[in-house]
Amino acid sequence: MPESTEFKVRLTRRLPTSLAALEQMASVEVWPERQPPTADVLQSKLAEVDGLLCLLTDPIDQELIAAAPRLKVISQMAVGFDNIDVAAATARGIPVGNTPGVLTEATADFTWALMMAAARRVGEGDRFVRNGQWQTWEPDLLLGLDIAGATLGIIGLGRIGQAVAKRAVGFDMQILYTGRHRCDPALEAALKATYVELAELLANADFVSIHTPLTPATQSLIGAAELRQMKSTALLINTARGAIVEPEALYQALISGQIAGAALDVTEPEPISPESPLLQLDNVTFAPHLGSASRATRKKMADMAIANLIAGLQGDRLPHCVNPEVY
Repeated sequence: MPESTEFKVRLTRRLPTSLAALEQMASVEVWPERQPPTADVLQSKLAEVDGLLCLLTDPIDQELIAAAPRLKVISQMAVGFDNIDVAAATARGIPVGNTPGVLTEATADFTWALMMAAARRVGEGDRFVRNGQWQTWEPDLLLGLDIAGATLGIIGLGRIGQAVAKRAVGFDMQILYTGRHRCDPALEAALKATYVELAELLANADFVSIHTPLTPATQSLIGAAELRQMKSTALLINTARGAIVEPEALYQALISGQIAGAALDVTEPEPISPESPLLQLDNVTFAPHLGSASRATRKKMADMAIANLIAGLQGDRLPHCVNPEVY
């Protein structure tokens, strides 16, 4: 086992797990603040660092990677890695790790929590009660949307999209999906899901749930034209990436009645600006990026990120590597 001073690593945030295994082999510095370190601060701390454990909120660009000549591994505590210049890391021979799979069920659960809360106007009801407005039972008070028997449109039928679809089967929903590729017919049959083009999905779905990664092709995928294609009674749910939906177009669609409402666990920018007009709307349900925020899931993510970090420091293959071409 190497001496504790052989490696130096930096963690850009406190993690919900033990660091004991990492501390046995490295000098560990953890950023203690709630807000992430600025790019300048992070860059200043990487000159003598062998390993970096970061989050989606940390922009790991070419300049930052170049400022870390000793860097052996970048380990991200997330599935996505669009904040990392993977090409720059690969050019340096630096493996980049992520934490796939572990957050699938938690994020699918939370997608359903948001969908049901928005459909039945739970947030509005909570505010209604707290503000002292509840005076009696009223036949037309805060009427919402039925989920059972409705049509669910899933954009991106990957692991999380499939998990969302499995839950929809229990609600006897018709499931439409779209994505870059059509899934295997056996999977479609198991999920009772039908492949359609995006326009058809938007036109027919009562609930549209986004589960595609953020790529150049999906940046602003849902804009004004797409929102106009949706039903006026439909809800949009986004637990993927905020930049997939154009915020101004969404605001206009919500205030004009083009769609009935939205439920957002992610925003653009993130966190959402306190000045955003979306925050003034009652027909939007917000959460602060809580998709994977169960105790068990976040601990597993942290443990996977640490395992990737340790493997990279030791020169071993990362258990979960997004650029395996470095080997």
